[in-house]
Amino acid sequence: MAILPIVEVPDPRLRLVCAPVETIDDEVRQLVADMTETMYDARGIGLAAIQVGVARRVVVIDLQERETEDEEKPEAVRDPRAYINPEIISVSEETSRYNEGCLSIPEQYAEVERPARCRVAWLDLDGQRHEEDMDGLMATCMQHEIDHLNGVLFIDHITRLKRDMLLKKLAKARKNAA
Repeated sequence: MAILPIVEVPDPRLRLVCAPVETIDDEVRQLVADMTETMYDARGIGLAAIQVGVARRVVVIDLQERETEDEEKPEAVRDPRAYINPEIISVSEETSRYNEGCLSIPEQYAEVERPARCRVAWLDLDGQRHEEDMDGLMATCMQHEIDHLNGVLFIDHITRLKRDMLLKKLAKARKNAA
């Protein structure tokens, strides 16, 4: 497995609509393994293939507790899941708000309102089709990652003023780090 570089705003690749995966082969399985390792390394809970520069409809998610730097705490259990060609079939009218962040917009967060529940269909790494009703953080995370596959970022769901402030804050943080 390899840790891949994460594509960050304002890279135009983040605005691409990703192509469906036609065949689940060793290349796709390796991409999933590398994406999973990259997500863990960046301490994220979800990652879309476009965030590592691959314009294909692949998502990995693991909402399990992250490992800590504290050696006295036990390692967290990992439960990574791969979603090939995920699609939202339906969403609830009820909404919920989460303070979202994104590995492609480092260290920036904003409250985003999304449907509270969604039904999602996808293929697993064996090509088997699944459907599941999702709610809570899983529903939010899945919607966030599927947005990536469609060229949409979480900052597109907030007001222009908040988006501009967030992007200025990111630019300032990058300047200070340089």
